[in-house]
Amino acid sequence: MFHSLSRPLLLTLSLWLAAPLALAEPALSGATIRDLEALQQRLTAGEGASVAERAAAQVERLASGNAADRWAAALYAQLAGHAEARAGRHAAAANHLARARALGDDEASRQRWRRQEAELRLTAGQTARGAELLEAWVREHPEVRAPRWRLVRALAELGRWEAAADWLPTGGSPDQQALAATVYQRAGRGGEALARLEARLESGADAETWRRAVGLAQRLGRHAQAAALWEAGWREGVFSGSEDLERRIRLHLAGGTPARAAELLETALAEGALEERLEYRRLLAQAWETARDRERALSAWRALAEASGAAEDWLNLGRLAYAWGRDDTAADAWERAAALGETRAEAWLATLDSTEDSWRAP
Repeated sequence: MFHSLSRPLLLTLSLWLAAPLALAEPALSGATIRDLEALQQRLTAGEGASVAERAAAQVERLASGNAADRWAAALYAQLAGHAEARAGRHAAAANHLARARALGDDEASRQRWRRQEAELRLTAGQTARGAELLEAWVREHPEVRAPRWRLVRALAELGRWEAAADWLPTGGSPDQQALAATVYQRAGRGGEALARLEARLESGADAETWRRAVGLAQRLGRHAQAAALWEAGWREGVFSGSEDLERRIRLHLAGGTPARAAELLETALAEGALEERLEYRRLLAQAWETARDRERALSAWRALAEASGAAEDWLNLGRLAYAWGRDDTAADAWERAAALGETRAEAWLATLDSTEDSWRAP
């Protein structure tokens, strides 16, 4: 899911590999400076192997000396790291930069080497150590966005979703928004995940991202939002076809807009966008009933019962009609259900008869 070497990281590496050596305090001898600069030129000329060997030897020679020697050793270690990185030996390069950090006293240089080591270890597949180093660096530089995205990706690779979520920056490219949504979702922060997905939709997402957003809204119990998202996707042309149309209808029904669901379904059946099936006729009756459109609901239930010939459907029509004070319709429906062998219909008819008798009593 996550790639170990991203384009931003390649750019970062290329920038620091091309940077000159940091010749800061403590002061170095002229001979040491000339040697470092000569090695830098040889590295630029493509003599990476010999530069790495020479620089490593100098580190060992100077590491136990005075402050100036140790600083020179740190710079040689940095140079050896550059040479190994140029050759694609990222783990070895990271080891040299770790040595440079241990030897150097200049805090700015040590911070820079920490970030470089972190990126190299991530590139080398040493994700846990790389993430640890990069997290320490980002904690000191929270305003820099690119390394934070790199850290989030590394923590996600490690399955440390909550930690990754805590480091997520705001905004981001479409791909970064998609990553943020995944991180938040896996961290159990569904609302924030949905917000990132919605931001992703605004920049032109594919159908899979739209479906993911709708599905997440449903899982969060935000059914009205799920219906609104699907409706927006439909109007954008993201969704089409009978299956997507059916889901559009069912989402409206679940999202508290049953009348809209019924209208869509009625039109789809009339125009042949959905094939004629009892399942859809039953859904239409339920939608109009939920919308409490009495005339259309009773009409839809009658059409369903006539099409299905099922006693249960006639029984349901009778119950609904009775609840809405349509006794004549209820009686007719229950008589039809009773004729089909539904014994419960006879009990309902008896209830209706007893009600009428009570009205006639003096």
